[in-house]
Amino acid sequence: MTSNSEPRTDRFPVSAVVLAGGRATRMGGADKGWVELAGRPLIDHVLDRLRPQVDEILINANRSQARYQALAPVIGDDNPDYLGPLAGMQAGLAAAHHDWVLFVPCDGPALPRDLMARFRAALTPTTELVVAHDGDWLQPVVALLHKSLLPSLSAALAEGERKIDIWFARHQMAVVSFADQPDAFINLNSPDELAAYEARLPDSATGQGATS
Repeated sequence: MTSNSEPRTDRFPVSAVVLAGGRATRMGGADKGWVELAGRPLIDHVLDRLRPQVDEILINANRSQARYQALAPVIGDDNPDYLGPLAGMQAGLAAAHHDWVLFVPCDGPALPRDLMARFRAALTPTTELVVAHDGDWLQPVVALLHKSLLPSLSAALAEGERKIDIWFARHQMAVVSFADQPDAFINLNSPDELAAYEARLPDSATGQGATS
C-alpha cells in the first residue's frame, strides 16, 4: 500500500494549458505569444518544450484566437472582464481532458525539459497542486493542478479573489525548486528584457537551438 507521504511513480496522462490571455501592458500591449525571440514566436519555443512532456495541449487566449488555433485548441476565459491568470486556470481546468493539468506562461522560452518529471516526483496521494520555485521566488503560473480544484477556484473568483498565491495556500501544495536552471522562468515582460535575453543567446541560436 502507498502511504500518504510516498511520491507517485506512475506515468499518468497530463493536459497542458499555455496561458496567453494577459494584456501584456509592459510589452506595449503586444500579444506576447507572437513576440519573436531568435526569429520565432515565443509560443513556438514554449510548445517545443511542452510537447514531449504532456499528452494534450490547450492555449488560453482572449485575442488572436484564430492564429493560436492553428497551433492547438484555444479556450478563452469564462468571464469577459480580465481577471488575471486564475481565470485562465479556471478555463483550463474546465476544458482539459485529463485529471492533472499543467499551466505555463506563453512567454517562457526556457521552460525546463524535465518540468513534468520533477513535478511527478513531488506528488503524493494528498497533493492537490505542484508549483515551481526558481530558488528565490515562487513561480505560480508554472503549476500542476488537479481538476478537482475547479469548484474551489470558481468559488474564489466569484468571491473576488485574484491572487494566485493566496488561493494556492488553501490547498495541499508541493513546491519544486529549479534553482539549478537559473533561466528556466526568465521574465520577458518588456522589449528591454526580451532584447537582453536574446543578446545572451549564442549567435547561431535559431529555431529550437535558441532555447536549448
